[in-house]
Amino acid sequence: DLSDSRFRRCRFYQCDFSHCQLQDASFEDCSFIESGAVEGCHFSYADLRDASFKACRLSLANFSGANCFGIEFRECDLKGANFSRARFYNQVSHKMYFCSAYISGCNLAYTNLSGQCLEKCELFENNWSNANLSGASLMGSDLSRGTFSRDCWQQVNLR
Repeated sequence: DLSDSRFRRCRFYQCDFSHCQLQDASFEDCSFIESGAVEGCHFSYADLRDASFKACRLSLANFSGANCFGIEFRECDLKGANFSRARFYNQVSHKMYFCSAYISGCNLAYTNLSGQCLEKCELFENNWSNANLSGASLMGSDLSRGTFSRDCWQQVNLR
């Protein structure tokens, strides 16, 4: 259980955080991938509620199935990260849910966010080039000052 832990300038190479409790954990200026590596760290099905990543290298990280409600990514490199089946929402009832994520100043190029619900979230100043947003809902989110490629917006819900 690494909940509430604080890490600064640490290197986590080839680490598997799958199913780990990382709720409220804080990572600052940490690296989760070695130069030249073809795979990042695994956070599959991890509890990342209210976790914070600031100025971290998370390229090619796998967040599939992770609970990301309230997560914060500030000025991180998330290029090629996989968020398939991750959750950025809290289901209150059958028809009511709340999304919460703070992702700003990040490199989201080639990131898989397909099918994600990131409504009314802070998503500004990000590089979205070639991100997979197929079926994603970003309604009411702040996407200001972002860099976008034309193809990533064809199937995203912004209304």
